[in-house]
Amino acid sequence: MNTSLKEQVKQYWEMKPCGSGDVTFLEEGSREFFDTIEKNRFSGDDFMHDVVRFDQWNGKKVLEVGCGMGTDLLQFARHGAQVHAVDLTEKGVNLTKRRLKIYGLSGTIVVGDAERVAFEDNLFDLVYSWGVIHHTPNTNVAARELIRVCKPGRRILAMVYHRYSLLVLQAWFYYGLLRGKPFRTGASIIAEHLESPGTKIFSRKEASDLFKGLDQLQVRTIVTRYDLRIGRRFFLPSWVRKIIPSCFGWFMVVSGVKR
Repeated sequence: MNTSLKEQVKQYWEMKPCGSGDVTFLEEGSREFFDTIEKNRFSGDDFMHDVVRFDQWNGKKVLEVGCGMGTDLLQFARHGAQVHAVDLTEKGVNLTKRRLKIYGLSGTIVVGDAERVAFEDNLFDLVYSWGVIHHTPNTNVAARELIRVCKPGRRILAMVYHRYSLLVLQAWFYYGLLRGKPFRTGASIIAEHLESPGTKIFSRKEASDLFKGLDQLQVRTIVTRYDLRIGRRFFLPSWVRKIIPSCFGWFMVVSGVKR
């Protein structure tokens, strides 16, 4: 079952690389294509540079697990990191390689599985995975892989989706209550209707348990534009995020140091 589900996940992201939905009018793989994706990403998720601190990894070995089209990896590379990445999809890997080349940068980008990361133990200064491991069938295995390839004393930074968020409440209202199924769980709705099949959501404790054993373990939630959605492509103004308690945020960021 899990192999079949993973293949469905792969097929989904081969067809819909993350961030590509808003740029279908541009030539795929062109500089304008990549520039527009980058602008959309960091204007919509304007907290990313403060949360991730791409500029802190100059000269360090960084691995991104699930790089998509390389939007975040590009930021690390621009700031002088030695970048490596794996992605489940060939399309993501090919576009990321092309993207780095367009900007005169380089890195090691390979097709790979988050549950079996093809790098040796204790290799990277930062292992980074943003919005990825909740898509793989065995998320707990993927989390242990992130830890395995990180050097002792170095950092893991991952984002997973938050169970108790406004987005999940909205999804339950639309796919549960309005369809006469008020007892459907948020988890079942997200697994069926959000992004690739089987997408998972986590509580703060569940996210902490995924990375149990890390030192300086921190879990924080961030209210995002997706929590403010009022239609398929319409969102409340970004200032509204500032008056919503962060505990209702869709993004849950886990950070810790390997012992």
